[in-house]
Amino acid sequence: MSKSIGHYRAEPVGTEKYHLGESPFWDPRTRTCSFVDITAGIFYRMDAAGRITSHDFGQMVGAVVPAAEPGTYVAAGTDGLYLLEGEKHRKICGLTDYYESFQRSNDAKADPAGRLFFGSSVWKEGCGDSGNLFVYDGGEIRTQVKNTKISNGMAWSADRKRFYFSDSLEYGVFVFDYDVSTGAITNRRELFHAQDGVTDGLCIDAQDRLWVAYWGGHRVECRSGETGELLAVVDVPAKQVSSCCFYGEALDRLLITSSGDGVDGPLDGCIFTCRVDAKGCDPDYADIR
Repeated sequence: MSKSIGHYRAEPVGTEKYHLGESPFWDPRTRTCSFVDITAGIFYRMDAAGRITSHDFGQMVGAVVPAAEPGTYVAAGTDGLYLLEGEKHRKICGLTDYYESFQRSNDAKADPAGRLFFGSSVWKEGCGDSGNLFVYDGGEIRTQVKNTKISNGMAWSADRKRFYFSDSLEYGVFVFDYDVSTGAITNRRELFHAQDGVTDGLCIDAQDRLWVAYWGGHRVECRSGETGELLAVVDVPAKQVSSCCFYGEALDRLLITSSGDGVDGPLDGCIFTCRVDAKGCDPDYADIR
């Protein structure tokens, strides 16, 4: 690999397994890592000492994103968007007008202006693969990308001019022109096509390199945000690698989620960590109150 920044191996944080671990985030304001188990509908927070607490949303929850007020979060559930404050959550927007009965929320991220980008996906077998990418902006929902297969990983370039998006069953990561003033995305083109696995969640580092989880691929790949060139690989001892984020005081470690659904390896479904030769970006927060 040209311009290689290394080959790495992730290690498990613990032995706890999750059915569908996803949506990892680091909030430096509270020094807290968080993630969800989508199908269990449970949100987990891990403090600097490694202590884990949980919150049950009572429905499948695709992602939980840190919000503008430290210690609060926005959750993309099955029937709505929710604001979690302390130990209580309340619905801020219904989604039943936007989702079919066989769909649920999948991944979500806050954009640089505090809007919430979130995707939908099918959760029932036999309903095909369908969804959309949406944005929640100023109390309104707009469709950003129609007819996605599985809306997944999202990231924005440092200059705020590009938006990256993983449509998993299109087997690739796509890049759009992005207007931070309006949240509009245009001019879709494929950055790279997946080989040996399905592109899932992703994050971006301070040099606009994408770190992409591979469902079915036992790995996270580092790719150039300019060309899509493969730069490095993180081997993960779990098959269904679902997402990743940078975390820690130096933002030089990846927190990696996986799924234990349908697989029986000794570490399938665990959470992993890996120090890499890269630095993540300061996170954006959903400005929703």
